[in-house]
Amino acid sequence: MSDNDVSGTGSEATTGFSSGEELSLRGWDHAYSGKVRDLYVPAGESLATTPRILVVASDRVSAFDHVLEPGIPGKGALLTRLSLWWFDQLDVPNHLVPDDLRPEAIPEAVADRAMLVANLDMFPVECVVRAYLSGSGWLEYQESQSVCGIALPVGLRDGDKLPEPIYTPAWKAPFGEHDENITFERTVELVGLEVATKLRDLSLSIFTDAAAIAAQRGVILADTKFEFGADRETGVITLADEVLTSDSSRYWDAEAYAAGTTPATKMLSFDKQIVRNWLSTNWNKQGTPPVLPADIVAQTSARYRELIERMLGK
Repeated sequence: MSDNDVSGTGSEATTGFSSGEELSLRGWDHAYSGKVRDLYVPAGESLATTPRILVVASDRVSAFDHVLEPGIPGKGALLTRLSLWWFDQLDVPNHLVPDDLRPEAIPEAVADRAMLVANLDMFPVECVVRAYLSGSGWLEYQESQSVCGIALPVGLRDGDKLPEPIYTPAWKAPFGEHDENITFERTVELVGLEVATKLRDLSLSIFTDAAAIAAQRGVILADTKFEFGADRETGVITLADEVLTSDSSRYWDAEAYAAGTTPATKMLSFDKQIVRNWLSTNWNKQGTPPVLPADIVAQTSARYRELIERMLGK
């Protein structure tokens, strides 16, 4: 999902990212950095074989496949908190290592922005579900009246609600390349029919449950992306990476939407749409992105925090 791009875990082990934050964590070795998260393994172990990974969320923010400067203060802790909350709400296997099975402790220095997770065999597919037309889906619709091979009604506008949620997967491109929206048939070629079908059905089911939870809090879950991997011991398809955060999802204020506010405007979204909007106006997507102004950073941070308050009631 190129417009909600976030880094995965196990599927990224073949490439590195130069702007990673290599912390000195006792008992852990830095193994890999993605656009937003940094991976650590128990000292002396390798990312390929270790059963446990420490995923540390940074304050870095990415948009249009670029990591931007500066980061969003407190973002890593906020998104980790939201992910942990969502994992607890969803009745689906996830990659968190249960407290009673933890052989390692999470270092205090990153305790508020780290998750200890099982090392999975990740599928090279971002499982995107859309209930509303926006982002890269809107761009594709304007060209073909469809998204990822799914025909949609004529005359839809940016931000319109779809007749029903649709599964619009994306291929996870190697680092340095753009993720690519693909058809369900292409996912079958990548992972086989049985797995492709399970990924689709799981994604739609999780999305439906999550959207209902968000609606109870006055929030619209417009779209999101999930990532899954296979448990290395059981083969069970397992929800991984972050889940339903402000970086991997579009959240809109339900009251503002009902009032007719354009969903693309920065005042409606509880996510990084503010950053995207500013970049779209101030950058031609060539070369190095400009530095984010202080007010854009502050507005983004405030929207992230407001979503936490709405969802968690705190």
